Amino acid sequence: MRKALLAAVAACSLVAAASAAQAQEKLKIGVMATLSGALTSGGEDGVRGVQIAAKQAGNKIAGRDIELIIVATDASPDSALRAARKLVEQDKVQLILGPLSGSEGIAMRDYSKTVPNLVMINGSSGALETTYVNPSPNFFRFNSDGAQWMAGLGEYVFKDKGYKKIAVIGEDYSFPYTQVFGFALGYCKAGGQIAQRQWVPLGTKDFGSVIANIPDDVDAVFLGLGGGDAVNFLNQYGQTGGKAKFIGGSIMADQTVLSSRGAAKRLLVGTPTSSGVADEWDDPKWKAWVKAYQDAFPADKRFASPSLFATNYYNAFNALAIAMGKVNGDLSDGGAKLRAELAKTELDAPNGKVKLDANRHAIATTFITEVAELPNGDLTNRFVKTVPDVPQTLGLSADAFKAVGLPSRTNPECKQ
Repeated sequence: MRKALLAAVAACSLVAAASAAQAQEKLKIGVMATLSGALTSGGEDGVRGVQIAAKQAGNKIAGRDIELIIVATDASPDSALRAARKLVEQDKVQLILGPLSGSEGIAMRDYSKTVPNLVMINGSSGALETTYVNPSPNFFRFNSDGAQWMAGLGEYVFKDKGYKKIAVIGEDYSFPYTQVFGFALGYCKAGGQIAQRQWVPLGTKDFGSVIANIPDDVDAVFLGLGGGDAVNFLNQYGQTGGKAKFIGGSIMADQTVLSSRGAAKRLLVGTPTSSGVADEWDDPKWKAWVKAYQDAFPADKRFASPSLFATNYYNAFNALAIAMGKVNGDLSDGGAKLRAELAKTELDAPNGKVKLDANRHAIATTFITEVAELPNGDLTNRFVKTVPDVPQTLGLSADAFKAVGLPSRTNPECKQ
């Protein structure tokens, strides 16, 4: 018995020593962001969101000093895979925040399954499939997807704006498909018609033929573009003297575009859009987040208001910090306890309450807004209304949502 007691004491001492050593060890957190290509401005703001959250936490999580290891992607799945492998194999991280772009997220869902001890919290990527199709047990998404960000917008533009027939221009990859999917489900059910869909490669420079091909008989054009593509389109459309009304995808009318240089962005004034954030939401938590963001960086190093990307990365860090605090920063079990805590973590975030569903995916608030000009000349998203607690199935039953099929260039159809 004495030998057994001594062995037990020794084992406990080893565990305590290991825990103490881990407490002293710096916690390495990989941060993946698109820092080249058309979505660079969003990636840069996502990094700002993480940096603010880390500073507010005193650069510690669960008492452990943290080191942010930032790696660049270009919005392609291959670049995301290279970045993740570097973080895991070379930098030896056990935690990753990211990625930013839709198809990157799908790639990271699959990669995360090959490294089961890795805990990955999505940065801002919004493709539906990432958490809906074959979800990964160690991939968590505390932001809505692109379809959820469109909840209520289709009905709003049909009933309140009177847009009965529209055309679509979007980038040719998973996130814009998801946005149009979410928009069309509401818009077409309300009675709207989508007369045309044009898809362009991410990083398109010349929109001449696309602009020339916009039908004359539509009430508005839905723009599912982002970053540099959005700015290029607006510049070139403005040069044609076109007078079309627009409906904005979530990152078309985001601060990544509204804060861009040049006058062409003013073509968006009056544009209805929807997203996971609203610049002019009169909520104390949101206003505090805006002030923290503005105070953290000089005006020429940030946007007028935190973008969707900054907010989502900020929330991702805070979700990790909360769950790590619950497990006292202990990752010695391969992150099993942390994954269990993350799955039940709820955020009282600046953009509303967030909780996860069974696929570790966010149920959250959608904001319907319209682009407006402030007295100082800045463009902003004027708050119209919220659509609270939007699930990934957009209020449909699981079977009905599955029957619609996955987002694509042509799905869903717009049947009257």
